[in-house]
Parts: sequence; C-alpha cells; structure tokens
Amino acid sequence: MFQKARQLTAVCVVFIALILSGTAMATPAKWPAKIRIGFIPTEGGSAVESRFQPLADHVKESLGVEVEIISASDYSGVITAMAHKHLDFAYFGPKSYVEAAKKANAQAIALELNKEGEPGYYGVVITRKDSSVTTLAQIKGKVFAFTDPNSTSGYLVPNILFARDLKVKPENYFRQVKFSGSHGASILSVKNGAVDVAATNNIDLDRMIQKGQATLDDFRILWTSELIPGAPMAARRDLPESLKAAFAGALLTFNGDKEGMAHLQNGGYGFADDSTYDTIRYLKYLKKKMAAK
Repeated sequence: MFQKARQLTAVCVVFIALILSGTAMATPAKWPAKIRIGFIPTEGGSAVESRFQPLADHVKESLGVEVEIISASDYSGVITAMAHKHLDFAYFGPKSYVEAAKKANAQAIALELNKEGEPGYYGVVITRKDSSVTTLAQIKGKVFAFTDPNSTSGYLVPNILFARDLKVKPENYFRQVKFSGSHGASILSVKNGAVDVAATNNIDLDRMIQKGQATLDDFRILWTSELIPGAPMAARRDLPESLKAAFAGALLTFNGDKEGMAHLQNGGYGFADDSTYDTIRYLKYLKKKMAAK
C-alpha cells in the first residue's frame, strides 16, 4: 500500500514539476503518432530490445501511441540519433546523458533505481575468481577493459580511480587497454579470460548472472565505487511538456508491474531532472583537470 502511495506521489510530482515549468502544454492530439526510444548498448542489441519490450508495451498502453525501440552499436550513436531528432526518448548512462544534454537537447525525466531501491548503482572493477590478482595493487601490467568512452562506470569513474587514487595513467599502467563496447561484453571478456580486469557495475553484473551467462562465483570484485546517480531516461527537450510528463508517469507506474520489473532487471524508476547529474559533470571536470597535470 505504501509503495503504491509513493508511486502515485512521484507521478504527481512529475506532472506538477512539468506543468509549472512555464511551457505551454500541448494536448495529446498534438502528440506524434509514434514515439521512438533509443537505448545505449549495455548488452547486445537483441537482448536490449527483449529486456525493454514490456516497458515499451506499457508506455504504448499508457500513452495511446505506437512505441518503437531502437538500439545502437555504441553510446555515441544514441546521442547522435537524438541530436538529429531520430529519437524522442532515450535510455542513457549518466555520462552519456551529460553529453546528450549538451549536444542533443536531452532532458532527464526519470532515473533507474537499483534492486535495493537506491537512486543509482555502483561501479565495480572485476577479475576472475581464480585469478592471481586479489587487490588493485596487483592489476599493473594486466590487460584491462573499459566499456565505452561515454560510459560512466565503464570509463569515467575508473579513470578517476586511476588518476586520483592510484595516480597512474591507464595507457602506461596496463599492458593493454581495450574497449569492449558494452558491459555485458566486458563481463564475459573477464569470465572467458580475454582480459584480466574490467570496469563495469553491479546492475549489469546482476543482469548477466540472471540471464545465466555468468555466476557471482566467476568473479572477484577488486573495488566498488560510491553510489553513482542512476541511468536516466531522457526526453528531447523540445517535445510537448504533456508528452514528457505522461512518459515519466508511465515509467513510474511500471514499478507496480512485478512481471515486467523482473524482465527489466532493475529496481524500477524514480524522479530525476538535469541537476541530478551535476555530480557527473564535476567528475568530468576533475578527470580533465587531472589529465592536464
């Protein structure tokens, strides 16, 4: 009962916040007949589409419009697609959202919760459980995998770790640095021995385990970050305010769909706005400042 009350309150907050923004509200009659939602490649394209299909069906039913899921081969592809108005909404990582807000007129309207209900997730650095590497101090000279230059837990956050805490540059510290393209690929690369160490996050690690592609016993977690703001669902800022409010409301009410949530493999959605990601902007600034030294 209390969970449903919180969900209803959150939906009301979204609607009130958008209504008070001062922008004229367009009626549903002026909404597009179909909305296109883009997704960064946290895993393979078909896996992304399968995982988010129940949510897309819920949005379609809630808004009364057709919904198309579009996955890209890399993070920048989603940013570019929104910049050219080929997407109306998109699921970004925090860092890729910050880029999209600057380059593609993106506006955060909700964020992904973890399974404990926290408004975010944790970056992790992993190796194989049977590896001789047991501490961060032992990863020097190994083969290391980042995810994508626009990834938060797969690039930005571990770079802060290397520069601020270890005081090293990855290109000089490791025998080889790779970019896997997705968190799923990084996780499997460690499991299969293609790389020694990789940066990923607890949510995507849990997803790979739930899909049966890995087990927790396959890995040793060498380091865990502080809480990172959850991956945002963002709208193109120039869309009708009523459409953005209705989309955010649909995300929040989806939290009550147990079967759909099991498919989504996260803790649901909570309210977010652009300021939620100011911490990511600071981390980007910090990385740039430390790189200049």
